[in-house]
Amino acid sequence: MANMVGGMTTEAESFPRRYARTQRFTLGAPRAFTVAPDGSRVAFLRSSSGTDRANSLWVLDLPDGTERVAADPGALLQGAAEQLSPEERARRERSREGGAGIVGYATDAAVELASFALSGRLFTAELRAGTARELRVPGPVIDPRPSPDGRHIAYVAQGALRVVGAEGEADRALAEPEGEDVAYGLAEFVAAEEMGRARGFWWAPESNRLLVSRVDDTPVRRWWIADPAHPEREPHHVRYPAAGTENADVRLFVLGLDGTRTEVVWDRARYPYLARVHWSEAGAPLLLVQARDQRSQLFLAADPDTGATRMVHADQDPTWLELFAGVPCWSPSGQLVRIVDEGGARVLAVGERPLTGAQLHVRAVLDVTADDVLVTASAGEEAAAPEIGEVHVYRVNELGVERVSQEPGVHSAVRAGGVTVLVSAALDRAGARVQVLRDGKPTAVVRTYAEDPGFSPRVTLVEGGARRIPCAVLMPQDYHSDTPLPVLLDPYGGPHGQRVVAAHNAHLTSQWFADQGFAVIVADGRGTPGRSPSWEKAIRDEVAAVVLQDQVDALQALAAEFPLDLTRVAIRGWSFGGYLAGLAALRRPDVFHAAVVGAPVTDLRLYDTHYQERYLGHPEEQPESYRRNSLIDDAGLVDPAEPHRPMMIIHGLADDNVVVAHSLRLSTALLAAGRAHEVLPLSGVTHMTPQETVAENLLLLQVDFLRRSLAQSRKPS
Repeated sequence: MANMVGGMTTEAESFPRRYARTQRFTLGAPRAFTVAPDGSRVAFLRSSSGTDRANSLWVLDLPDGTERVAADPGALLQGAAEQLSPEERARRERSREGGAGIVGYATDAAVELASFALSGRLFTAELRAGTARELRVPGPVIDPRPSPDGRHIAYVAQGALRVVGAEGEADRALAEPEGEDVAYGLAEFVAAEEMGRARGFWWAPESNRLLVSRVDDTPVRRWWIADPAHPEREPHHVRYPAAGTENADVRLFVLGLDGTRTEVVWDRARYPYLARVHWSEAGAPLLLVQARDQRSQLFLAADPDTGATRMVHADQDPTWLELFAGVPCWSPSGQLVRIVDEGGARVLAVGERPLTGAQLHVRAVLDVTADDVLVTASAGEEAAAPEIGEVHVYRVNELGVERVSQEPGVHSAVRAGGVTVLVSAALDRAGARVQVLRDGKPTAVVRTYAEDPGFSPRVTLVEGGARRIPCAVLMPQDYHSDTPLPVLLDPYGGPHGQRVVAAHNAHLTSQWFADQGFAVIVADGRGTPGRSPSWEKAIRDEVAAVVLQDQVDALQALAAEFPLDLTRVAIRGWSFGGYLAGLAALRRPDVFHAAVVGAPVTDLRLYDTHYQERYLGHPEEQPESYRRNSLIDDAGLVDPAEPHRPMMIIHGLADDNVVVAHSLRLSTALLAAGRAHEVLPLSGVTHMTPQETVAENLLLLQVDFLRRSLAQSRKPS
């Protein structure tokens, strides 16, 4: 296929190039919605096109449905290039943020004033008037947030928590770091990477003081990240809390605008993890703190005047306690709202009363009012019919459960003032549709500028095997025969990584691989989210054996329904998926004949405390668990009876999450065992691969490797 450009014929861009350029077809899509409590407007971020990385801040005025720009980063920076501090780059890496311009913002309680950082500088936007301006303050600025009354902006700069008036007056530090490894108002590594807590300070509802975390990274081991492509550059250091080593010391203070300072006190030795903080008009500051083994946690109410805490509720679990978005919080009547694993189900509880049962698997709390709680949930183990890969929005109260989202797909929402912004993705429609509902009725649609991929995945969602493993099966678009095809498993396969979803764009890369001549299978085995607590927690102490067995079982079950050539089976994956691909090649060479192993965790002692110890315990207490689940200690490396399977190992040299040492140690172990393999180092690449040419060529090189390994001859389109 060719396009006419200026009278000249050019070949159409390949899918890998378009996929990389559009950041997986997400650029230009609206996101980060905030609804005004009076229901008059919705603020959100969106870039100007499907290839523009720079987000602007927009406002949708209701009820007339008009959209307008409230802050344009190009105009505010007057065309200058963005300059990001190392701290801001680290924040974006933790959140996997690949965009530019305004990537995050916060508002006052009335959603009239917004603040955001741009190129390390502080800006505010009057959302009613649609005007934006810079406040001249010390920088580089991180995470600015207006007070609820809109009169002040708090922000972090060089480890200090600072406050400035909304007009730019009276800038001052409320807390300054006592050393180079101390910071106020920022989330520590494991909070941002694993706990889903990206912030480190919270305004009081009265706007007169803040809760502020103090993070001291001094106890945390220092690791060095070098750039071998530039030996003249000094390596930079990161504080990385590897499994079994010391975490950051995290404390919490109440800081008054009048200069008062009070420490919030709890048993930090027993409960060192500050997982959640909530402060609203409905009650005292609410903390969720966890033990290091994550088998016990406390919900604490804090007295902001004295710093004393009292226990509101305690949870224990013999396996581990999961953390959830949106909870804990107070209901308007002052009851504790939480999500809890109870009776084999994941339920919503308000006070001590569960409001849902085994029909629903509750995933997050979106909004709490006096009338109901808005949640996202998937079908539970006792649901009347399976809804493979679907996630819906529900209203829950003592009278029952009402589903807000109706069409099959994956849905989320933001709500305030009787207005709900419903974001919906479906299998038969590219991207996501954003509807604005008032009192449940559609009143507006937020436009998307995201590019259409130009094709739809040929995907079948099915449950495979005796354990009813959720699977997506993708065949080539032009396949119309019964001839068995070589198979490519394309999983993530681990915690917090659901891949089998009823959403169009989630399957684009898998479909592209299918169109290169493969039957592609994506299987969400035990350990993945969305099914039941027991499903997720089945991997405790036996991560490797359980997740690999489910991939094998799904493959063998689907072979009875689909034309799969089981003599030519490959597997590819990234991060946990890379670990799983390595396991497959080493432990089950009787099933798998080639593996693409991307950014894998191979030496489990090199991954972080909060994640790794949740599944395998402390390495000093359970060393055998770490050895048993490790890739570099795998018996498949040295057993001469096991056939060798081709393996391509890919890793970014700048990765500070799964450091390149993982792949280097695997390569060393393979070499010592006389196992030939390929290593593809990515200079300057982190755990993400945002660079356009890198992302494109990674897909092409993987196809080439798979073809060679499985003796395929069909060329990429």
